Amino acid sequence: MFSKSLLSFFGTIALLSSVANTAPSPVADVDWDAHQWMAPGPDDFRSPCPGLNALANHGFLPRDGRGLNASVVLDAALTVYNVQPEVLSLAVKLALLTSNDPSTFTLDDIKLHNTIESDASLSREDFAIGDNVHFNETIFSTLANSNPGFGFYDTTSAGQVQQIRLADSEARNPNITNTQKEIFFRSGASALYLGVMGDPETGKAPKEFVQVLFREERLPIAEGWHRSETPINSANQLSLTQLIIAASNWTSSGGCPVFTLTPSGLHF
Repeated sequence: MFSKSLLSFFGTIALLSSVANTAPSPVADVDWDAHQWMAPGPDDFRSPCPGLNALANHGFLPRDGRGLNASVVLDAALTVYNVQPEVLSLAVKLALLTSNDPSTFTLDDIKLHNTIESDASLSREDFAIGDNVHFNETIFSTLANSNPGFGFYDTTSAGQVQQIRLADSEARNPNITNTQKEIFFRSGASALYLGVMGDPETGKAPKEFVQVLFREERLPIAEGWHRSETPINSANQLSLTQLIIAASNWTSSGGCPVFTLTPSGLHF
């Protein structure tokens, strides 16, 4: 059972950081001709996160995936997705722990297991048994085929997908990490793809948009997607996260939450 006290802890962090960011942001005026999608080159870094990879593929983050810092990532997320800074501020701070550089990180750095990246991903293999960086169609098929008969994904389908993915990881990965930290982070990531690709208040996102984002790591402009006019903030993200956790019927695989604090593997 998910601890209400831990959920309250994470939620309080999110909501307190949103106090100074309650005013809606203006819709960004993006010159899309200057931000055409380009596949990464052989020397470019990418991450386990399709949303960040899409920003790099469109040139809102450095296309080589290097030299990232808090302001670069938060500005890009706000400009392109209307994700308010408080939503990602904790993740960006944790991302710095994955790098040997004290002030910057690369997209490749954040693959470090048990800092931000976690097992039972929606589109990547678990670190202990495979490639936790690159897209895996077999794993993604659980999400792609969810909510049959409807043209959208929602918090219910997102929770059901997480339940299936966790069961698969538990069956195949004897070293799985699945604590209250992981379910909150995984559910927060699911809330983000629903909000960014759809409606951050209802949590409904067109399937086509989500599939393009994951499979191609491309913003589905040609398919009709546009930046949410509703700011994606801590309040609506926490609401979606709670619904997804409830729909996932989550139980722990055992153990206490762990954070990897350095690339060398120091844990807390």
